[in-house]
Amino acid sequence: MATKKTKKVATPVDQRETFVSIQKSFADSDISVEEKLRTLYELQKADVALDKIMNRRGELPAEVEALEEEIAGIKARISKINEMNAGLSLSISENKEKAAASEDAAAKYRTQLNQIQNMINEGAEVLVIAAIEGSSLGSALESAKGKEIPVIAYDRLLMDSDAVSYYATFDNYMVGTVQGEFVRDALDLDNAEGPFNIEFTAGDPGDNNAGYFFNGAMDVLKPYIESGKLVVPSGQTEFEQVATPTWKTDVAQARAEDILASNYADGTKLDAWLCSNDSTALGVTNALEANYVGDWPIITGQDCDIQNTKNMIAGLQSMSVFKDTRTLAAQVVKMVGQILKGEEVEVNDTETYNNNVITVPSYLCAPVFANAENYKELLIDSGYYTEDQLAD
Repeated sequence: MATKKTKKVATPVDQRETFVSIQKSFADSDISVEEKLRTLYELQKADVALDKIMNRRGELPAEVEALEEEIAGIKARISKINEMNAGLSLSISENKEKAAASEDAAAKYRTQLNQIQNMINEGAEVLVIAAIEGSSLGSALESAKGKEIPVIAYDRLLMDSDAVSYYATFDNYMVGTVQGEFVRDALDLDNAEGPFNIEFTAGDPGDNNAGYFFNGAMDVLKPYIESGKLVVPSGQTEFEQVATPTWKTDVAQARAEDILASNYADGTKLDAWLCSNDSTALGVTNALEANYVGDWPIITGQDCDIQNTKNMIAGLQSMSVFKDTRTLAAQVVKMVGQILKGEEVEVNDTETYNNNVITVPSYLCAPVFANAENYKELLIDSGYYTEDQLAD
């Protein structure tokens, strides 16, 4: 005759050891005081129930099973609280990383401020300042003004000061115009039926130039958006929505990945992604390579960085606005010489660049764009890059 198997039931002693284990795990976990008190209360109730069970031997199996269920529920709560705590720890870690990055940036600003102040103290006759951040040098600019030292802002406008004498840069609005016109012509927006899907990635809100780039492009493309020939599936068309703090590639990539997951995962075609510069274009390209399987879209950029130029050659980036820094540097040298000789300083724009205090007389160099067809002429034949630098 077969022996009937019986279910093994935990004894009160087993349950008491379980309580000790739970309480120790609970004490070691880093959870909020409120959650800790609530869970401790639940544990204490279960402990009292266990004491009652130990005095009710006749009903022991049923009572123990009920207690096991209660303990399992408490374990689940502790596990959930620990998961929440792990998420909080991760959030704290991320915030610490952001704070460290912010402190690093602040240290760079302070270093540049000290460098400029040292040049002023050493008797500089002209200051040429390529600002890390356009609004962070107020005290140094005031010092230069007090000593009547002319200041030329190089490529990035110095903001919120009347101590800026001149500004030398490329025509930043025209940079955006060139990008917008490239997209318009590549998609043949004046003739093709459409509609075409497009997304935008702009630059750093702290960089005065970023707004000019974006507005130059948007002024070309906005009529097509309003007519419905261009569609923005993400709905993000304002500068504040598409801006990329500090122009960082990883920031642009993360945003692009979110847009692709939300709007293109179902196979929706992407026809163009207008990026204001090459670092953001690289982030968008990385996101597309990992998350998009449709026909490759038009991607714009600016600066002709080495990796982006390689991407143009490989067909991953359509164009990049070329701002030959040698041209800008030569113009600034010319302006410095004119100041030192007491001559009239050459400018070609006296209306566009207002720094919130004054409109700064400016010299704007003309940008051109490079693509896979003309990069050799613009970048290699001119000596800007060598063939080896652009080789895989």
